[in-house]
Amino acid sequence: MSLIRLTQVELRKLADTRAGLWLLIVIGLAAAGTAVIMITASPDQDQTFRDLFSFGLLPASVLLPVLGVLSMTSEWSQRTALGTFTLTPARGRIILAKLAAAVLIAIAATAAAAALSAAANVIALGTGGDGSWHITADQVGRLLLNQVVFVLMGSAFGALLMNSPLAIVLYFAIPTVWTVLGAMVKWLGTAAKWLDINLTSVPLSEPSMTAGEWGRLGVACALWVALPMVLGTVRVLRREVS
Repeated sequence: MSLIRLTQVELRKLADTRAGLWLLIVIGLAAAGTAVIMITASPDQDQTFRDLFSFGLLPASVLLPVLGVLSMTSEWSQRTALGTFTLTPARGRIILAKLAAAVLIAIAATAAAAALSAAANVIALGTGGDGSWHITADQVGRLLLNQVVFVLMGSAFGALLMNSPLAIVLYFAIPTVWTVLGAMVKWLGTAAKWLDINLTSVPLSEPSMTAGEWGRLGVACALWVALPMVLGTVRVLRREVS
């Protein structure tokens, strides 16, 4: 099968299970909830398209990586590895299709959040909010990049651990513990500025980013996304299907 066909299959599998379907529903409802919160509780000057869009992507940035985990672990947790790798023995193509599906779902979630934020901004205009539509292409690109980085990070943890509950727990636990330690332990503070992905990704949601912030983000992504992805790919390629 072509890579396009494999990607279509992986996209369908993201919503085929009850867990995946309800996760997508919860992300949509949460995004709508953020718009309601911004319109009803935030100051008028904060009711702009950029702020609505940025806040509206928060649920997706938290929950979409779980879909990435489930996509990478499904062959092992659902015991479909034998069928999948028999139909497509080149396991690397399966991994590429799963990653492509993860990126596409991140793009779709960003587009949906933009549409929802636009509707919310129109409502804000009618209720006395600022209603500004100003947002640069650079800001949109960085908000999209934020979604892609974290969904790929979830996929990397799933590929490395090959166990859905364990990968989900460690995906949330390890970076959180590292963030807490970086804030509390003085001698870890400098390292945290480079290796804490929760910290280095914050500027992606800001109006602009400096070259130094891009460099720190790149180092953190190498540690939290690229390294587990490479190790996970090796595990998938070498693991015996039983």
